[in-house]
Amino acid sequence: MKRMLCRLAAAAMTLVMLSGCASGEVAETQSASQSSAVEDAVVLAQSDAMAQEDIQEEAVALGDSPSAVPLNLTPKATGTVVKKNSKAVVDYSNVADGYVMVQYTASTSKKLKARVKGPSGVIYTYNLTAGEWAVFSLSDGSGSYQVTVYENISGTKYATVLSADFTATLENEFLPFLLPNQYVDYTDAPNTLKKAQELTKGITDPLEKVKAVYTFVVKNLTYDKAKASTVTSGYLPVLDTVLAEKKGICFDYAALMAGMLRSQDVPCKLVVGYSGTVYHAWINVYSEKSGWINGVIFFDGTTWKLMDPTFASTGKQSASIMKYIGDGSNYSAKYIY
Repeated sequence: MKRMLCRLAAAAMTLVMLSGCASGEVAETQSASQSSAVEDAVVLAQSDAMAQEDIQEEAVALGDSPSAVPLNLTPKATGTVVKKNSKAVVDYSNVADGYVMVQYTASTSKKLKARVKGPSGVIYTYNLTAGEWAVFSLSDGSGSYQVTVYENISGTKYATVLSADFTATLENEFLPFLLPNQYVDYTDAPNTLKKAQELTKGITDPLEKVKAVYTFVVKNLTYDKAKASTVTSGYLPVLDTVLAEKKGICFDYAALMAGMLRSQDVPCKLVVGYSGTVYHAWINVYSEKSGWINGVIFFDGTTWKLMDPTFASTGKQSASIMKYIGDGSNYSAKYIY
């Protein structure tokens, strides 16, 4: 089964995780009633309020114990509900499926970015490549979103090209964490999908799948110090390449594990945030018996670790996981992909 989530800039997550581990006339068509190292401290012209807005943790209310059903979805820009002008298009035809697609359609050599702001107020900034569709997961769940496309003016200044506002009502809350995105892109990674299937063959328990994937990755990948010291801003993992080279930076480890788990119907959040003042990464997974398990796989600043995936029949988290998370005051999620 195949199914198709940057910091305040693509470099934010890249640089930190590696080292640590003029609007045109807008036309709108709607034929269906759907409705840290921040990259040069990006300043977006014509969008001061957005740039200065505080970033808060995800505030999505999750159900008690809903079922994470397998979903056979491939992100597509169907063109049913779009907002566009002569330079860009935002296709939000499939927000019920947990994603929106963006493309800068004009020819340009300028740096391009897209911002996605959801109901929690967290702003995600992504790099765009002219002429290519980009898929952005609606990781904030159901609610009001704003997607804005920008082009570079000079230095760190960006101008608004196009902005679209819409309300999303997701058919399944797990969709954003099963689908591929810029950070966890397994759409064109056949070898990664094959290996994930091989590792989890005959396993039905989501937590046992987590253990199998984690064990494989940490035993077969080595940390690439040379890559960490030379990687450029905007780097995104290519999963099959990481798998073939058997080495990578922390970003690669996280993306590979998340991609494998999502491809095997295990809802998985790739989370970046802080433990005190130190930047960390971790992976949250979902189990019907236990709900969302926070920090089941995490990077402690030196190595990747797997918390004991043993849970009481009541669905409460294990003592080791609770010890890691503590009372929540030490760990603070900032971005969820």
